[in-house]
Amino acid sequence: MKHHTGRISTGWAVGVGVVALVVAGLAAGEVAGWPFLASPVQRALSKTLQREVVFNESQASGAATVRFLGGLKVKLPQLQIAAPAWSQRPYFLRATHAEMHLSYGSLWRARQGAPLDIELLRADHLVVHAERLADGRASWAFGDSQPKDPSPDDDGRSVLPTVHDLRVLQGQLTFVDAPLKANITAELQLAEGAPSPAALAGTPQPLRLAVQGLVASAQGTYGPAKLSAKLRTAGVTPLLRSDGGAEPVPIVLELKSGKTALVFNGTVTDLFKLSRMKGVFRVTGPSLAAVGDPLGVTLPSTGAFVLAGRVSKAGGVWNVLTDDATVGSSKLKAAMTYDTRPRVPLLSGSVTGPRLLLADLAPTIGGEPGAAPAPPASASSPASARVLPDKEFDLPSLRAMNANVLMAFDRVELGSLFALPLQPLKTHLTLQDGKLRLDDLVARTADGNLTGKLSLDGTGKLALWDADLRWSGVKLEEWLKQPRAGGGPPYVSGSLVGRAAVKGQGRSTAQILGSLDGVVTTSLRNGRVSHLVIEAAGLDIAQALGVLLKGDDLLPVSCALADMQVTQGVLRPRALVVDTGDSTLWADGSVSLKDETLDLRVVVTPKDFSPLTLRTPLFVKGPFKDPRISVEKAPLARKLGGAVLLALLNPLAALVPLVDSGGGEAGTDTCAQLIARAKQAARDKAQAAPDRKP
Repeated sequence: MKHHTGRISTGWAVGVGVVALVVAGLAAGEVAGWPFLASPVQRALSKTLQREVVFNESQASGAATVRFLGGLKVKLPQLQIAAPAWSQRPYFLRATHAEMHLSYGSLWRARQGAPLDIELLRADHLVVHAERLADGRASWAFGDSQPKDPSPDDDGRSVLPTVHDLRVLQGQLTFVDAPLKANITAELQLAEGAPSPAALAGTPQPLRLAVQGLVASAQGTYGPAKLSAKLRTAGVTPLLRSDGGAEPVPIVLELKSGKTALVFNGTVTDLFKLSRMKGVFRVTGPSLAAVGDPLGVTLPSTGAFVLAGRVSKAGGVWNVLTDDATVGSSKLKAAMTYDTRPRVPLLSGSVTGPRLLLADLAPTIGGEPGAAPAPPASASSPASARVLPDKEFDLPSLRAMNANVLMAFDRVELGSLFALPLQPLKTHLTLQDGKLRLDDLVARTADGNLTGKLSLDGTGKLALWDADLRWSGVKLEEWLKQPRAGGGPPYVSGSLVGRAAVKGQGRSTAQILGSLDGVVTTSLRNGRVSHLVIEAAGLDIAQALGVLLKGDDLLPVSCALADMQVTQGVLRPRALVVDTGDSTLWADGSVSLKDETLDLRVVVTPKDFSPLTLRTPLFVKGPFKDPRISVEKAPLARKLGGAVLLALLNPLAALVPLVDSGGGEAGTDTCAQLIARAKQAARDKAQAAPDRKP
């Protein structure tokens, strides 16, 4: 029995000894770093990542060490991870005097296609060549993580490796991304132990951060523009974490792309996804569209701008509050939210301002910004004979996002022809699935108002434009600039009333205007017109000289109507007349927005409509850029028959009952009386014509 007990004790002792030896061996191996297991671990990592991993190419630089307790930990003179087979780069990552910690769970998930999650990465020198092809294959995607259905809209950040603790003395990064059209080279220095966020929260000026943290500079191209950037942070580790638990890190970013420049001063937790970004910014550039294009945000083409305000980002939602925005000569404010979570991102908010110049939005319709004069034409590039903007619209940008924005401006200046602005102007802008609308458009000017709606459908190859505008009570003597020498009275006065309902299609403003269909109708209430203008239009030299000698006066307008039919971009007056106590001015012909040409005839008749006193017609013909004014060479009595005068009258007779001239029944009666007298004169002329020899 004692012998049996002794054998058991001996067995226990041997077992304990073996375990102790194993534990001691494991401990010794962990302390020594299992140098003889470096090669097997290297092969295992290569198999897991499906990419060749090399720990140490030069044996003279020292041995690699591997530890397994609490995850895989490697420390080696050199670490290199190969580039994918399709890449022309010598490697994806190369680090000297490197240390890397990986959890076993992370390795397993990386093999299944998840982003590589690195707990710690330290190196004296780090070089990374990151690249992505147009089909979505990326050098930073390991294992089976290449996208099955790659899309250019995918920015690739969902498979970027995550580094929880990054400490690098020096590094270089090249980033070539075909979907983003980016080719960037960066130099950086990374070091932990920077001041806390609270210590830098009140930093007022850019780039006043401690050297510790991340200091980086980059240059290259992003899209068609050259790009340069400077970045400084206080702290690095949280910037590369995507788990949502990182603390915000102070960051200052200076970015230049072409003529656009950005300065951001604030905090962020994830450098790649800009998680929990918050701070102040200032952006300058030649056009708002240049800022929106790289971000996938549809912004209008404008003149040069300066924006300053605050920005924050929570998840996929951006909030921007612009306290000070200058676009050309316009002064604006905005409070916007940009939500990237829906299938089509949504921009919502409000844009207000004390002053908006319409000329600053001219590039939106293909024109030149008002602040920048057009360069003189050279002999090698003759000036275009066309006037209307023919630059094609960027219709795909209308489908890049949806929008719901309220707009209100205290003052909208229309241009040099107008003495008074629209004051104020309000409208509701919506953009839904490529269809842009301006609804509830309301504006006031010169004691009158403008209402209506506009829409632009960009879902097809051609933009479909629809406009329905109404105006009433607009006093022309206040609204239009009518400078007169010696402070004379305005050429025309009275309240304008009317409506325009037109539709068109095309790829540019010129094409849309050249395809317009619809009607434009307007009338003048309580109008008065320059006596001199009427006499000059009638080519009555004697009367005009008399007016000049005694001074111009204003003739009351008893009937002033214009009804224009628009067909395929050609405006034809169905009725255009101005009747005063002295004479009556008639006009017919056409204005072609398609060819940009004028073909108008103006006839002034005295009140008695005597065929012997009908005056010579005035013709306005030629291109918009260089119209020509001429008179009928033969006497009007031999040319103008009763049928021609009736052709001017019949559309007017149909229009009178539909238009309120502003004077109630009396106003309508004056136009009706004019028609009756003119028709009688036309009949008299037709009867007298056979008695005259040609």
